[in-house]
Amino acid sequence: MVRLARAELFDPSEVAILHVIGRVTRRCFLFGFDPVSGKNFDHRKVWIEEQLKTQAANFGIDLLSMAILSNHFHLILRSRPDVVATWDDTEVARRWLMLCPKRKNEDRSAKEPNEFELNSIRNDPEKVTTIRTRLSDVAWWMRLLCQNIGTRANKEDREVGKFFQGRYRAVRILDEETLLACSAYVDLNLIRAAMAETIELSDFTSAQRRIESIQALSKDPSIESASLRDSFLAPLTIDERNDPIGPCASRSGKRCSDKGFLSLSTLDYLELLDETARITRADKAGATAMDLPPIFERLKLDVGYWKLLVKDFGRLFSLVAGAPTNVYEMRSLISKRRFNLKRLDRQLAATS
Repeated sequence: MVRLARAELFDPSEVAILHVIGRVTRRCFLFGFDPVSGKNFDHRKVWIEEQLKTQAANFGIDLLSMAILSNHFHLILRSRPDVVATWDDTEVARRWLMLCPKRKNEDRSAKEPNEFELNSIRNDPEKVTTIRTRLSDVAWWMRLLCQNIGTRANKEDREVGKFFQGRYRAVRILDEETLLACSAYVDLNLIRAAMAETIELSDFTSAQRRIESIQALSKDPSIESASLRDSFLAPLTIDERNDPIGPCASRSGKRCSDKGFLSLSTLDYLELLDETARITRADKAGATAMDLPPIFERLKLDVGYWKLLVKDFGRLFSLVAGAPTNVYEMRSLISKRRFNLKRLDRQLAATS
């Protein structure tokens, strides 16, 4: 069956939230311990996180959540063409040259572009227009990420050919409840895979980075936000009543914007993750805790439904994810085809 073109799901000119998954070829363990070769490639997870930091600082895309495992990674991305629209031609040229540098430092980081390099872009209106679109295009984010990591890994292994599978998987997220479930699904990946027992021990996840930042602030409240471990991630909390409206471009330069994405505090979110991890590991499939934890009551979440949604999010949604009414109302951007939920999705929704 031919897969639907990604252009049917999202347009770089509109704000969209996507859950993307990138897998190495043949699903080998090329980001962790590889039992076939006996080699440990954990250092490549550091490569991925460092590249994510570079891209978060220069793309017009918010990185909401992440999890890097031994043979694949999960990201939740929010395209922000509205932020890119606030950049002048010089800023567009500078950011692109930081992503695709003409010159690099010894540590492989990009050197700040000089006037000649900036002029090669900003003096060409057609090129500026093209690059401006690329800077909020998730496809270009994934292209540069996979290209950078694949090239480095092949060079280290003295190999040639594909490092990642031909296409990354992308699922468009349509509403906040589904975004919350997807974010929990991503942050709990290592616990679900029995690679970690707690969220604070879930290495290379956005949840761990947010916890590390909270711990750092508790020790030194005067620490600058740009120095925190989660400074490249979008802030979690959005206050629709009090937060400023508009693009909210980042003031730190570490990320695209300072706009949050969930209507709950970071501490409540981490508590929700902890409780979800406990019922996922302690109970049998589909079982519900006898006493509902306060966090579930406050968020009005049915434990059985929530547990199944978080556990099987990747299996339940293939192209778009959201409440049934939101999915049925959406049409593909080009062919205008209708999207449908799987039978299990409808059954789950009926119990929520």
